[in-house]
Amino acid sequence: MRQTNWQAALAAHPRPIEALVVGASAGGVSALLTIFAALPAHFRLPIAVVLHLPDNRQSALAEVMGRRLGLTAKEADNHEHLQAGILYFAAPGYHLSVEADHSFSFSREEPVYFSRPSIDYLFESAADAYGANLAGVLLTGANEDGASGLLAIKQQGGFTVVQDPKDAHVPTMPLAALALHQPDVVAGLADIRALLVELEATHAC
Repeated sequence: MRQTNWQAALAAHPRPIEALVVGASAGGVSALLTIFAALPAHFRLPIAVVLHLPDNRQSALAEVMGRRLGLTAKEADNHEHLQAGILYFAAPGYHLSVEADHSFSFSREEPVYFSRPSIDYLFESAADAYGANLAGVLLTGANEDGASGLLAIKQQGGFTVVQDPKDAHVPTMPLAALALHQPDVVAGLADIRALLVELEATHAC
């Protein structure tokens, strides 16, 4: 059977994937539900997500996702170690980083592109922690947060995915990423969903 472009890119990645990081902004809730919809409850990778949220309110995002998806979903806790099969969401008002020991850390440093949590904070720190064993996905959004973070993942040898701007609710964020580097995969949400299922089946440790 002929491989699609994303299948060929995934097959060519030389290292097993140990963690997945995902960033989204405007239009992101729907995009996240779409790409995670087919993931099984026994998914073997930890997933950390930054979705831009207002700084001053509680988020029900993890609760909503947990009800709609087969995965266990929760808001990340400070100093918590990432565990396989858990879908973690950044808390409002704090940057979320991954430390060298694969635990989360919170910070209240200045917003990035008016956002705290920032996608760049998560992506850049996770790239340092996991190197080539990290996959990063950048989805729809209305600013440039995440572009430099995805580049950092690529520079560390990780696997990078950008939503096709033509498929995005708001294309600004994917276009900013594409202006900085050529990711391993540029695809619509349906293909990204299929890619994540295949990633778990063939690449997870």
